[in-house]
Amino acid sequence: MSHPDKLIRKGLPKGHFKDVAVRFLLGGGTYFIVLIAALLFGKIIVDGAPVLFKAEAPFVDFDFLTAKNQTLHVFDDAQGTRHQLPASEYSEYLKKNEGKEIFNEQSYSYSGGGIAGPIVGTALLTVGSMIIALFFGVCAAIYLSEYAKQSPFIHAVRLAILNLAGIPSIVFGLFGFSVFVLAVPVITAAPSDRSLLVIPLLIGDYVMSFQGWNSSLMAGCATLACMILPVIITASEESLRAVPQGFRDASLAMGATRWQTIRKCVLPFSLPGILTSSLLSIARVAGETAPIMFTAAVAAKDDLPWQGLKSPFDLLSSQVQALPYHIYTLAARIPNSEYTQRAQFGSVFVFLLLVAFLSAGSMILRAKLRAKLKW
Repeated sequence: MSHPDKLIRKGLPKGHFKDVAVRFLLGGGTYFIVLIAALLFGKIIVDGAPVLFKAEAPFVDFDFLTAKNQTLHVFDDAQGTRHQLPASEYSEYLKKNEGKEIFNEQSYSYSGGGIAGPIVGTALLTVGSMIIALFFGVCAAIYLSEYAKQSPFIHAVRLAILNLAGIPSIVFGLFGFSVFVLAVPVITAAPSDRSLLVIPLLIGDYVMSFQGWNSSLMAGCATLACMILPVIITASEESLRAVPQGFRDASLAMGATRWQTIRKCVLPFSLPGILTSSLLSIARVAGETAPIMFTAAVAAKDDLPWQGLKSPFDLLSSQVQALPYHIYTLAARIPNSEYTQRAQFGSVFVFLLLVAFLSAGSMILRAKLRAKLKW
């Protein structure tokens, strides 16, 4: 090889310009999406952060986070000063200034006060639906991965689960309304007039009445759980199947039962993958509006979900506010003006922070669990 440089092809390789064009096209599409997302989140942060944060200590407007949302009253007094007062302060103003005239009065529903009710309702819906979905989802994944024999029926079940993941959320909302709100059986001594079927239980006056749970926290959690079940089942099954078969064989060879093997040798090593599925689901559960519109959410509520209840279990049968539905109400039903922007952008900003904290918590927990596992 006396002249190795001759082996190097001179000039541009064949198809160079096509590769460059494809690279710029794909890169351009990617950065365009990033740009749109940056503009969207930038707008929310620029307009929403001043609502939550302030320049003076303690630098966070805790009143906005802890106060209930109220109607905002905007008016001018006799001196021409413009006032913006939530309903409670507006009533006090009228008492103190009885007899004085006010001018140009306008009111904006849900635009005054804070967003304590929607924050609490969102947290309750998220926690409740995740508990239900993780329990049934992990149980189904264990059965499909560890117990079910491979057959056309099992393949059909897996295909059905995958197809469920693509169904629009509004369909899950209608499903939850027709099943959990109107038709789920309830054991009661006073069945509703709209009960679909009543079965006597021969225990006192109690009957099984197919009358549903009405619009309630329980119905909303069950509907949201159904919506995220496909993601949790699929991700959990893949995580279980990723655990080496040798772990199972070694455990069974030592005399352990199938369930002991799953509980001690398989589940601990699949937990990071299961938490990944929960991570993906938390953000979706917290941000869905359509399913809870029909099953659990209410636009305005005077008390927090647990206030005024006779029993802790009554919490499950009470309606709740939720941040996504609150934002939808503010954006779609309230006239847009400078007086409603505080509630709109502040609610959206807090909602993004809430989703970010929930996701960050799941990621930290997953990282800690993964660090403890040595394969």
